[in-house]
Amino acid sequence: MKVNLYDFDKTIYQGDSSTDFFFFALMKYPRIVKRIPRIIGSAILYKLGKKSKTEMKEVNFSFLQDIPDVNQFVLNFWESHACYMKDFYLEKDHKQDIIISASPEFLLEPMTKDLKVMDLIGSKVDKKTGKFKGLNCHGEEKIKRLYKKHKAVTVIEAYSDSHSDDPMLKLAKKAYYVKGKKCIPLDFHKNM
Repeated sequence: MKVNLYDFDKTIYQGDSSTDFFFFALMKYPRIVKRIPRIIGSAILYKLGKKSKTEMKEVNFSFLQDIPDVNQFVLNFWESHACYMKDFYLEKDHKQDIIISASPEFLLEPMTKDLKVMDLIGSKVDKKTGKFKGLNCHGEEKIKRLYKKHKAVTVIEAYSDSHSDDPMLKLAKKAYYVKGKKCIPLDFHKNM
């Protein structure tokens, strides 16, 4: 099966969807502000190596407990944030696309359904509690998840804004770093 792989945040979406979703929620549910000191503390512990990225993100997503109807709220979010999808991606055909993101699957699902992408692989997060059901889908974990779900794939193109996705980009026949509106070709296979 031939596929194209895309990171989501800052690659095909202008910004970080999880951060934008947090601030969108904060505006609608101001009581979320009480969680900010714990979120900051958790980020510091992560930077000091005392918390894993997954543990830190669980604290970040604990604000979901303050949203009464997360499903509807996610739809509301995309009504106002779909405009942040990058043109280069919107102009493509998506039937061979797999979006692999560290963002929660529940957050990206409405957008990926609208785009009619082949598949979405993201972090599995309980939308009522913010608890992760497994590791954060980041770096090498993206490759593990891809091959667990799709046993045999040939990656034609891959796109990301980050070096943390080099393992994913190296799978592709054509790889691109996305910086703003530019897609910069890479050649990982040149010296092989």
